[in-house]
Amino acid sequence: MTARCQAITDIIQSVAMQETALSHILNAEGEKIQKFVSIDDIRSDQLLMLNDSVKSLVGSVARLESVLQAKLQSISHIDC
Repeated sequence: MTARCQAITDIIQSVAMQETALSHILNAEGEKIQKFVSIDDIRSDQLLMLNDSVKSLVGSVARLESVLQAKLQSISHIDC
């Protein structure tokens, strides 16, 4: 395998690992939400704070997804 092909493979693998890490982060956030909403005496201000936190995290993940997509697009035209 040429160095160019190996570099492309390495980039694809790194994107896949980052996608896996992001899915774990989002899953953990979902579990946190489930725990919060199951609390009997949860206050609305606490839920609003949770919502802001989740919104911020999802926004960050979306930005990272854009970076990962750009990474893949930058190599999509290169042949091995």
